[in-house]
Amino acid sequence: MPPDPALLAASAVAWRRFAGLLLGTAAAMGLVVLAFVTILDPYGLRAAPGRAPGPIMDLNQRFMYPQVVRGGAYDAAVFGTSTARLLDPQGLDRAFGGRFANLAMNAATPWEQTQVARLFLTRAPAKAVLFGLDAPWCEAQADVKRLTFRPFPPWLYREPPDWTAPFRQWNQQSVEIAGRVLLHALGRMPVRIRGDGYEVFTPPEASYDAARAAAHIHGDGTAPDGQTDLGAPFPALPWLDELLGLVPADGLALVAFMPVNVAAQPRPGSAAAAREEVCKARVAEIARRHGATLVDFRIPSVVTRDDTNYWDALHYRLPIAARIVADLRRAVEERRDDPDGVYRVLAAPSGGGK
Repeated sequence: MPPDPALLAASAVAWRRFAGLLLGTAAAMGLVVLAFVTILDPYGLRAAPGRAPGPIMDLNQRFMYPQVVRGGAYDAAVFGTSTARLLDPQGLDRAFGGRFANLAMNAATPWEQTQVARLFLTRAPAKAVLFGLDAPWCEAQADVKRLTFRPFPPWLYREPPDWTAPFRQWNQQSVEIAGRVLLHALGRMPVRIRGDGYEVFTPPEASYDAARAAAHIHGDGTAPDGQTDLGAPFPALPWLDELLGLVPADGLALVAFMPVNVAAQPRPGSAAAAREEVCKARVAEIARRHGATLVDFRIPSVVTRDDTNYWDALHYRLPIAARIVADLRRAVEERRDDPDGVYRVLAAPSGGGK
């Protein structure tokens, strides 16, 4: 018996209604999600002077720090990796004046550091900046190794954000962070990082275990070889040159090679050490050209040889962080090497300012 045309027509109408309802519901839910994320603004797209950014709730600082910059509350900043993250902005405020934010990011490549520094330096005149440098700034492939396994959102660093920015946060991660923002507003979740970007990410000092730290520091007992070709380029250094050129003439420009443990430094007399010295000399030339102070803590010293100053080969303890701030101030004021050999001043402005 052939199918009843009336039943076929009714079935087709029912399926069209179902499909329309399904698509309509999905579209409505998508718009609700977009509205939820847009209203809570987890990445601070609407942050501006006079409009404070929201709380820092994401684990990935690369998504969080642009709003700290856009909020306009800070006229000084630290850029670098985790080796600069323990420098307390409040201590830097007292040492140098200004209102510091710590915008150093875990394992940030020189290119990533450049993005946040450029955003900061092009928005408003900076009173002071501190670039904490590590070995990647001297790598021959720094222009190739621009990213890590951590996601980096270039759209958050565009100034001003373009019209596509709200739609780029239309995803599961943004919904999760927006949810955290809501929970914080309801008093149910603390901020992930202090509003000026500072976080003590190392374990509590009371839990320090010297034997365990020594095991982390020395590992297999070998120092890194690193790049050994003295003729290889330093592609990240022009980025530093450009950034220092954006610091106002009356601003304080500080550059520092950070004090990693000697286990993470190339062996004295090795080809890697020779190349690193060439890199430091190039950075000194750049610093002098822009009236910046360059302080080198990345040397064998009473600080870097003492394993009890470190959690691992790269990360020093809180008392050392406070000492670095004090030493930086002294280096700026005295413009000479530390008598105890903790740091070298490789470049300093003749007049005490940029």
